[in-house]
Amino acid sequence: MDDAKTRSRRQILEVAAELLEREGAQALSTRAVAAAAGIRAASLYQLFGDKDGLLSALAIHAFDLYLAQKHAFPSSGDPVDDMRRGWDMHVDFGLKHPAFYLLMYGTDRPGRRPPAAREAQELLMGFLGRTASSGRLRVPPVLAAHLTLAAVTGVTLSLIGIPESERDPEVSPRMREVLIDALTTDASPASDSTLAARALALDATLNGANPATIPLRPVETALLQDWLQHLAN
Repeated sequence: MDDAKTRSRRQILEVAAELLEREGAQALSTRAVAAAAGIRAASLYQLFGDKDGLLSALAIHAFDLYLAQKHAFPSSGDPVDDMRRGWDMHVDFGLKHPAFYLLMYGTDRPGRRPPAAREAQELLMGFLGRTASSGRLRVPPVLAAHLTLAAVTGVTLSLIGIPESERDPEVSPRMREVLIDALTTDASPASDSTLAARALALDATLNGANPATIPLRPVETALLQDWLQHLAN
């Protein structure tokens, strides 16, 4: 795509995003966006195809905004505290940008997610892998990621559906703490002697290690990790 088309596409997305956040998805017709952007509807179709194409582009735009916040998120050095702050950031983003959030996580097309959604998932998996390596995770990182995403998106979507004046401010922090208690331990590997915690920590360490530094053949490493996952469960 040439520079002129890229600029036009970006400008239209900015107009559509403003319209979406101000009036909601129901007002986001191609005709309304074209009028707000000062272009012909045909020009919009050339760039996005149809309304579904425009909505898909807006979902990518929304994830880009979300990821920009995630990438700027500093670590406190305490994985459990980072999990707590990450939850709050996620919910806050959804409540500040409800129309965007519904495009990101309220899709009526199961299984369809933009590439940026996978990047968000990879960030979560990377964080949980490091948490497991530190011995602070009670369950395998993949399961922890599924549980975390289900809980935080469920809470956020639920709160979005409630008028702001009627929202209970305790819902999100209470659910957050229930999840954290279920997924993490206060102990480090040095003080937590449970077999599951040690197995998870070693499995996560192997996942993050350079294969060249592991004194095992790949098939042996895979077998060891399979055993560790059984021990962790």
